[in-house]
Amino acid sequence: MSTVRLILTLHNHQPVGNFDGVFEAAYRDSYLPFLEVLEGYPEIPFALHTSGPLMEWLVERRPEYVARIRALVEAGRVEILGGGFYEPIMTMIPHRDRVGQIRDYSAYLEEIFPTRIRGMWMPERVWEQHLASAIAEAGIEYTILDDFHFQRAGVSGDDLFGYYLTEDEGRLLKVFPGSETLRYTIPFQEPHATYEFLRRLGERRPGSTVVFADDGEKFGCWPDTHDHVYKNGWLHRFCDMIVGNRDWLEPTTFGRAVGATIPLGKVYIPDGSYREMTEWVLPPAVHEEYLAASKRLAAGPLEEAARPFFRAGGYWRNFKARYPESDEMYARMLGLSRRLGELEAAGSADPDYLDVARRELFRGQCNCPYWHGAFGGLYLPHLRNAIYRCLISAHNALDEAAGAAGPRVSLEVGDFNLDARQEVKLENESLVALVRPAQGGHLYELDARKAGVNVLATLERRPEAYHHAILEAIRRGASGEALEAATASIGDKVVLKQEGLDRMLVYDRHPRKALVDHFYPVDATLDDLAACRDIERGDFAAGTYLSRVHRDAKRVALVMERPGHADGRDFRIRKTIELAAGSPAIEVRYELSELPRDACLHFAVELNLAAMAGHADDRYYADPRGGRLGMLDARIDREHAEGVSLSDEWLDLSLGLSWSRPGGLWCHPIETVSQSEGGFEGVYQSSAVIPHWHVTADDEGRWDVLIRLEVGACRPTSSAAEVQARDSTLAGV
Repeated sequence: MSTVRLILTLHNHQPVGNFDGVFEAAYRDSYLPFLEVLEGYPEIPFALHTSGPLMEWLVERRPEYVARIRALVEAGRVEILGGGFYEPIMTMIPHRDRVGQIRDYSAYLEEIFPTRIRGMWMPERVWEQHLASAIAEAGIEYTILDDFHFQRAGVSGDDLFGYYLTEDEGRLLKVFPGSETLRYTIPFQEPHATYEFLRRLGERRPGSTVVFADDGEKFGCWPDTHDHVYKNGWLHRFCDMIVGNRDWLEPTTFGRAVGATIPLGKVYIPDGSYREMTEWVLPPAVHEEYLAASKRLAAGPLEEAARPFFRAGGYWRNFKARYPESDEMYARMLGLSRRLGELEAAGSADPDYLDVARRELFRGQCNCPYWHGAFGGLYLPHLRNAIYRCLISAHNALDEAAGAAGPRVSLEVGDFNLDARQEVKLENESLVALVRPAQGGHLYELDARKAGVNVLATLERRPEAYHHAILEAIRRGASGEALEAATASIGDKVVLKQEGLDRMLVYDRHPRKALVDHFYPVDATLDDLAACRDIERGDFAAGTYLSRVHRDAKRVALVMERPGHADGRDFRIRKTIELAAGSPAIEVRYELSELPRDACLHFAVELNLAAMAGHADDRYYADPRGGRLGMLDARIDREHAEGVSLSDEWLDLSLGLSWSRPGGLWCHPIETVSQSEGGFEGVYQSSAVIPHWHVTADDEGRWDVLIRLEVGACRPTSSAAEVQARDSTLAGV
């Protein structure tokens, strides 16, 4: 029997900002034991891609592991694959950043390992044809996509086992199809299933090259896989199967396959990603319709013939349309990339600071928080926060490169979030604030520059297709384990990691931003808000504000005004946001005019404050005197308040809110229900802080209030007992 070439490819990845304990656990459960097993099989070479964030961690924390990989590279047993340094979705970043990320990572890897980087991993296998020219320009010879991509180009059956040429602007790139069949048999079925697949292929198509390319974490990190792969001996049995069939099965690498075979032809590959990703990007209702149609097709007689033409139709870029929070990060990243390019082109900026800005920009392009699926991290606050930390660091470095120093303030108008409307950026040496007058006059980003935190990195609660599966599991009273056993794919598992998830499935009626203007019934309660009941009585929460700006050397202001109504009464709101040079605070003045004299309106200003953990002793609310009111996931309902602060001692960050008129105060946590490889769970996203007032007009039909939001470092707070003791002392004076 003629030889079948088998290329085993592992993609090991941890995103920028992931917890150190997650890196450590993945190393312990997956990366190290896999290496230990493969070291014992010198007959089996393999290809290895390690993403830049993980490689940097390994170099610093596990140099002995890197040395062992280096020894295998020197022995010709491992081919190192490159890629974008910080695992960006290549279609999401500008061309020059694509080339820069790939070149930088190839150079970094070639310093660590004695090899030339010829191939690269395509993050999430997100492909658009124009990428071929950037990848080739960066010095890469070949990459891997799924066979699903090739099927959409009309390549099917046994024509999927080899590699093809593709081209853009005259630049050639070799592309290997990765086998979806092997992605599902390895390591979830016994090695004999892979043997049978390869054996039959060799009989039909002698000389075939078959690629297995998938996440290394499925060998130990995914639920139950560590015992299955290592303790129960699956990986040893799999390697024994390969070694025992060396007479017809040749394990090899991409470089050797390219040297030994010729391309199967030329192909132009449609835009796409791996099959599951094209499903996750669909809107929930369409996703459900797709799944139903897919099941009907699978149950019918035409499944095998029709499957190559059955396409989910989802397009990765639409994650930015589905999730405005992703689009905001994306737009912020693009703006920094553009500014970096302008400073580089000018030739007068400090090159050392430009290097820092470029590295932080590249880190801020790490893909995971920009999308959501079984593995996407948009719902994980620590990953979103890490992206903003990098982007804020890049912003600071660009200021340094341009020579900006000392107290300063500026205001700029432009389309900063790519919605074809004008936003306003107010900036000084401490803060960067982005406001969108066209949507409620919301403050949608507020960067604490020293801390590297966007305190408005929030996430809206919205329907997801898998929410129906959660409700169905709870309705049936089925255990997560029982449901999990009936599924074949990690993306299909229904594992409930906590009770009460059904009570958390509420959906927001407006964006979770700051300075969201509400009018509620006089008897509205905190429970009404927490349950997202439809109690809105005005049209200001998402309405368009007309705006004008004021600038001078020491202070800038954005003045927004809107006529509207609440409870059937017409009146106007003027909302003025001011920022001064040298100040760590944003000041917002509300002026309500033309108010009815005979009515009382219930006015509330909502601020959704994020980037801090919800349930931890060192993350807490405090009153203006320093008395703690509870952790940040607490509910607070106070009838009389003049301010509140939110502190995160771990970040050394404090947000102090005060208002000039005493009023009520509501606070409650915003928690989402999201999926991961481990199951479904609730995730704290932000704290909704809502000062509110019962407004009655003065003699001129007016009412106003000044709200001050100050960002600073944590100050020691007093316990309730300490506050009571201090009050008793003061009372006796």
